Amino acid sequence: MSATRAIGPGPHLDLTPSQVWYCSYGSNTHLDRLAQYILGGRHSGGTRTYPGCRDRALPSASVPVELPGVLYFATTSPVWGGGRAFHDPDTAGRTLARAHLVSASQFADIAAQEMYRQPGTDLDLAEALSRGRASLGDGRYETLVCPGQLDGVPLLTFTAPWRAADVAPTVPSAPYLRHLAAGLLEAGAWDADAVCAYLAAGAAGHWSAAAVRALLTG
Repeated sequence: MSATRAIGPGPHLDLTPSQVWYCSYGSNTHLDRLAQYILGGRHSGGTRTYPGCRDRALPSASVPVELPGVLYFATTSPVWGGGRAFHDPDTAGRTLARAHLVSASQFADIAAQEMYRQPGTDLDLAEALSRGRASLGDGRYETLVCPGQLDGVPLLTFTAPWRAADVAPTVPSAPYLRHLAAGLLEAGAWDADAVCAYLAAGAAGHWSAAAVRALLTG
């Protein structure tokens, strides 16, 4: 198994980086799923067609990382049904993630598609990189978080502005959990027992680790 990469402390001094590590903790932990956001198209079984990024190059590296904070599920995904994955960086815990090395423009375009905006406009990352947090709006996935850096390149992710304790949990669907589990296992740092227990904990008792494990073989 490959080891998770240790995250260095922020803030990041270069406020206009050409590359960033996009930290995915949801469906984009899976490289095939991420490719839809980059290349455009529709994921097998999906209901949404993605326009893709201006820069169509796939990540030059993808490494497993653990972010400070917790995973939780809230709101309802029109793509997967059931709850969406969110990251609460202010609650003690760990969030299993996969950091993809992409260009800053790709990160902006991936974020735009997650926010149901049209890609094509670069983001001003200065506030997120210098303060660790920036708000692009009050909706889901409109809060940028910079948990630190890796090999001198900043890590960035996006989540909701609320904390896990402030929103009603929503039960994630079986296809969504299966996809998240597959993406985390693909990263190679965690075994199936660890991944299934982690996702079950994030689902707030609505799924057991055994039930998540059964999705992998069902």
